[in-house]
Amino acid sequence: MSDTVTVDWTRVCPLDRLEPERGVAALVDGVQVAIFRIDDELFAVDNLDPLSRAYVMSRGIVGSRDGAPTVASPLHKQVYDLRTGLCLDLPGVTLPRYDVRCRDGLVEVRLRQEE
Repeated sequence: MSDTVTVDWTRVCPLDRLEPERGVAALVDGVQVAIFRIDDELFAVDNLDPLSRAYVMSRGIVGSRDGAPTVASPLHKQVYDLRTGLCLDLPGVTLPRYDVRCRDGLVEVRLRQEE
């Protein structure tokens, strides 16, 4: 089984459509992605909750833990570091994260980098 490597950036929406401290779901190359705007930073993670297997992470509770921007699953409240995707409550659980940027006022996401 081989993974498809996406190297192109996909435009999602204008930056001003993202409300600070809230998530939004977007379909990028067939993958549901949760995008968050926190202060002046953008974060993109998989919208699929790794534990419940429900597409709900964009509805998660945004916060911080020890200075790290986080999102908590709206179902079982596990907290994930948005910078790394690591679950801060359960060792070994991760939330896939994706490249995200703002270019010319548009938010763009890239699923994987070229290796």
